Amino acid sequence: MEVSGKIKWLDETKTYGNNGFRKREVVVTTEEQYPQHILVEFIQDKCDLLNSFHLGQSVKIGINLRGREWVNPQGETKYFNSIQGWRIEAMGAPTSDAPDMPPMPPASAFESAPEQDNEVEDDLPF
Repeated sequence: MEVSGKIKWLDETKTYGNNGFRKREVVVTTEEQYPQHILVEFIQDKCDLLNSFHLGQSVKIGINLRGREWVNPQGETKYFNSIQGWRIEAMGAPTSDAPDMPPMPPASAFESAPEQDNEVEDDLPF
């Protein structure tokens, strides 16, 4: 699955527990009629994927939906969902790593097509 939009918030990498579990979160605002603010977490070595991204940048993130069950001390079962990112790529403008593109010729370099009749021959049988 994928989610795309602009980076609204980008947290720093945080380390939890004695085993050094790492997590970094990013919020992406989708660009649709009703924009959504989607929190995506990157864990362990995937945290480093976010190092070259910045606020306002348009991105596409490959995600996995994760769910888990937890039983509290009172014996009640609770369910939690998370969205984990595993890939991120910039959208829109080329990055500095992209090869240089030749400049576009001026509009005057293109000749306009001669005007034609508005009637179009139709050879369809119906």
